Amino acid sequence: MKKDTRKIVTLGLLAALSLAIYAFESILPPVIPVPGIKPGLANIIILFTLKRFGKKEAGSVLLVRLLLSAFLFGNATSLIYSAAGGFSALLIEIIFDKILSGNHLCLTGAFGGLFHNIAQLLVAILIMQSTPIFFYAPYLCISGIVTGLFTGFATHFLLKIKIPET
Repeated sequence: MKKDTRKIVTLGLLAALSLAIYAFESILPPVIPVPGIKPGLANIIILFTLKRFGKKEAGSVLLVRLLLSAFLFGNATSLIYSAAGGFSALLIEIIFDKILSGNHLCLTGAFGGLFHNIAQLLVAILIMQSTPIFFYAPYLCISGIVTGLFTGFATHFLLKIKIPET
């Protein structure tokens, strides 16, 4: 199999895995009884793709997951929230991965989780035209950091797995 074909197939599988994790996570009962707080496990695949393939590929996998999840499980509004959170997290993860010289994925993930929630909060304020939503920020910031630490930690170990070439 050509190298380009192998890469496209692998990225497609990563997008499908990210979508499956997202779907599984959406049916789990809330861990904390605060609306909107989820573990963000699908970001493990995005962060993995960023580290293994690069920023363009990670953005592509994220975009495919966002579009398919909105089509299958959500609507246009959920797509706006997810895209704002997902792409801001990816952008921050790209920046922090560079600043931290590719080390400390836990910190990279934590900043990604934090900015994911900040972006979604800003979108909610814009859509709902209501600033009291801002009081929700401390809960979202803490949860974003904690879940981001976990996704960074999980990605660190996922990257250690040796995948044989065929």
